[in-house]
Amino acid sequence: MKKFRIWVFLASVACFLVLAQASKASPQAKEKTHVMSAEVVSVDINAKTITFKDEKGETKTATVLDEALGSLKTLKGGEKVNLTCLDTEKGEHKGISAIEVVKKKAVEKTK
Repeated sequence: MKKFRIWVFLASVACFLVLAQASKASPQAKEKTHVMSAEVVSVDINAKTITFKDEKGETKTATVLDEALGSLKTLKGGEKVNLTCLDTEKGEHKGISAIEVVKKKAVEKTK
């Protein structure tokens, strides 16, 4: 019984060392975000995409990630939004992770 416990202990230590080495060899890539102002052109809920005009007036289409799908359902063409874009560490675009509608400022009445 004593030998069995020793073998179990040694096997556990060996597994721990293998897993520790594997986690060092493949660290998770860090993701970056940036926010951009845009105007909604159209949305496609089934395809999970949004088409928008950026600040330069260029029309682009991007994938909307699951965490932002709820916001996608309420958007209409012409609305001003702030889009949070999720990028990989290399700067590759992954998709839109958040959508915030920009509220219109109240127009002050002059007397």
